[in-house]
Amino acid sequence: MPDHPARAVFDTNVVVSALVFGRRLGWLRTLWARGAVIPLLCRETTAELLRVLAYPKFRLDRTERESLLEDYLPFSEIVRLPRPLPVLPVACRNRDDAVFLHLALASGADFLVSGDQDLAALRRAAPVAILAPRELAARFPPG
Repeated sequence: MPDHPARAVFDTNVVVSALVFGRRLGWLRTLWARGAVIPLLCRETTAELLRVLAYPKFRLDRTERESLLEDYLPFSEIVRLPRPLPVLPVACRNRDDAVFLHLALASGADFLVSGDQDLAALRRAAPVAILAPRELAARFPPG
C-alpha cells in the first residue's frame, strides 16, 4: 500500500453496489474505512447517489439510506467543481458520465473507478486512469 491514501472518484453504480449489495463490492467499504482510498464527491455526484438510493426497487427507508451513507460520506472528501466546467479532452457517449470525469480532473484524482462501459471505452484517451473495481482490488489486496 502507498505511503498516502489514493484519491478516487467512484461512479454511483460502484458505490451503490458496495453499500447495498455488499457481496461483490463490499470490500470497498473496508478500503475507504481503513483510509487506503479516499472517495471524492461533488454536489452533483452526491445528489445522484441520494437519488439512486431512494429508488423504490431498493426498498430502503430513510433510516436505512442514512445508515448506508454513514458508511461512506465520513470517509469522503468534497470537491467543488469549477464553473463553468472545462471542456473535457474526451467526449463521453453518455452525457451523465461526464460529471465523473470532471470531478476526477478537478480533484486531481489518482483514478476513476467504474464498471460502466461508456466510461471504460474512454480508457485510452482519458486524462485520468479509469479502473474497473477488479483492477482496484488488484492494487489494494486485503489485509
